[in-house]
Amino acid sequence: MLNKVLVVDDEQLLAENLQGYLQAQALEVRIAHDGAHGIAEAGAFEPDVMVFDYRLPDMEGFQVLDAVRQNRKCHFVLITGHPTAEVCERARLLGVSHILFKPFPLAELARAVNDLLDRRREPRPGVSTSEGFVERRQSRTESFPLQLYDGSWVLADRRKNTSASMAPDDEQLLTGE
Repeated sequence: MLNKVLVVDDEQLLAENLQGYLQAQALEVRIAHDGAHGIAEAGAFEPDVMVFDYRLPDMEGFQVLDAVRQNRKCHFVLITGHPTAEVCERARLLGVSHILFKPFPLAELARAVNDLLDRRREPRPGVSTSEGFVERRQSRTESFPLQLYDGSWVLADRRKNTSASMAPDDEQLLTGE
């Protein structure tokens, strides 16, 4: 049986990319685009991990966490584009296991989710925890078809081509010629 992850984020393209990436990690993933649907989906889907945004169109992400926690025991990962000390402290007090600041590398989300799922699993007989980690790393896909999203995976590609995108005047300033 696949482990279940619920992604609650109002940015549709981001949520779909997260869903596709986590599904490629052998997880069953569903999406909700607002708090009310997130609460309803958590009740029907019964996720092991809920990844939720701090700011949703109809309510704060912590309200979703409170409602889900009343009926379901699961782990929580906060994703936010508003990394304030107040939000981080409140997340810590509410028992959020991981906080990721947008934009974040997709591998960081997978690492956080797998860390939480590993806490729930008993080690398989004859396989150490580090061996299980190596198995997961080796089974990762080499490439993943992402839709265009202005997040860290797009910015990483831009950083590789910075010299090609410089205007001639910029190059002169850098070289002093």
